[in-house]
Amino acid sequence: MSARRLFLGSATALGAAAFVPGLRAIGSGDDYRALVVVVLDGGNDGHNSLVPTDAAYRDYQASRANLALAKDSLVTLPGTAAGHSFGMHPALRPLLPAWQAGRLAWLANVGPLIQPCTAEQVRARSVPLPSLLLSHPDQLDAQQGLQGGEDTSGWAGRSLELLPSNLQHPLAAVTMSKHSTLVRGRRTGVSYLSVDSVRQWGFADLAQPGQASTRALLDLGRWQSANRYEAEYSRNLRQALDDSTAIVRWLNKATPPSANFASDDLATKLRTLAMTLPVCRSEGLRRQVFVVGTLGFDTHANQRGSAPGSQDSLLAAFGPAVAAFDQSLQAAGLGDQVVTLTISDFGRTLRPGSGGGSEHAWGNHWLAIGGPVRGGVVGTFPDLKLGGRDDYDATKGGRLVPTTSTDQVGATLMRWLGLPESLVPAAFPRLANFGAGSVDLLRA
Repeated sequence: MSARRLFLGSATALGAAAFVPGLRAIGSGDDYRALVVVVLDGGNDGHNSLVPTDAAYRDYQASRANLALAKDSLVTLPGTAAGHSFGMHPALRPLLPAWQAGRLAWLANVGPLIQPCTAEQVRARSVPLPSLLLSHPDQLDAQQGLQGGEDTSGWAGRSLELLPSNLQHPLAAVTMSKHSTLVRGRRTGVSYLSVDSVRQWGFADLAQPGQASTRALLDLGRWQSANRYEAEYSRNLRQALDDSTAIVRWLNKATPPSANFASDDLATKLRTLAMTLPVCRSEGLRRQVFVVGTLGFDTHANQRGSAPGSQDSLLAAFGPAVAAFDQSLQAAGLGDQVVTLTISDFGRTLRPGSGGGSEHAWGNHWLAIGGPVRGGVVGTFPDLKLGGRDDYDATKGGRLVPTTSTDQVGATLMRWLGLPESLVPAAFPRLANFGAGSVDLLRA
């Protein structure tokens, strides 16, 4: 990891995004596009997020036992998709209008894969598999595109570096959480955006660059030195100051979003982002990827119910926050220029655990929302029988082998951001192992 990344990582609370004078010249805000990736940290239980309501509900109910949602409690999704009718967790009702408008899609049974494989092949160990399956940090890194070895980049970071030069700028890769692998490039670092960005660095007010104490601070970043360590320190300090100055300016220019947001962690972050994105567009930043993280989805116990930390409670915060974010973007004229994607470490077991929760698994259902999204259920919905065709667990615990690769989803989205087809293999080295290098997620 570069010194700049280490320096910026320690400065997360200061916010970030580098300001480059004259950036507006790179393009018009009318060509703005952004991907917002919401990380449900811990492993969200997709089986209780998207539920079949046709004959497959019986398999779901039998496999899930005490974790099963009552059929009449589900938010019915009109129509059929992927060979089934569906309902969503009741806490996701605020997202129903997006489904009805054809701007919400569920990505069925997604996960990191090296090549397509079946449950039988996994049990026989006859195919290469991602390393350390079921491990939180390893699988979350794998979802973000970590290839292993000395390359610490992610699929969005690699792609952003390969965009045409007129789409590139220093503010493309931004995170609002501890997760940065997704947007980390091979040559470039990550900018950090905080909801409580600090404009005051000691006596220096970053919103007042002409102030004497601010000028003195900025001068520290301009020091020249023949000593490589001092020179690198000065460069990183200058970048951190630029980043913090930019985010302070962004928030000073921002106006409150139109929708109402709650005060929980995810809602606060998405509210800040809903205020920030229109400013980014107005300043001519054409392509950006943001990572937003929220904690608590490792539900080994007490997954159901209204207690804090249950999945039911976590989704009760998630649904309204994402709905408000999407509504705010539409009101700001960004509804067709932003895609919001949810990812998580991994899915959960179909079979309940002993503590009223679920255990670590593999394939999971993700959600995507935005004007560019083609509504529906994308991919192959899995068999929900314990020991069924998609269950690779020798104990029939309901650990499902993904039928759609994370790389297929990522490549689809990065093409939308402008990644040239000829450079897709450089950003997604494993994509060649899959017959279909994309998924039918976005409108033509």
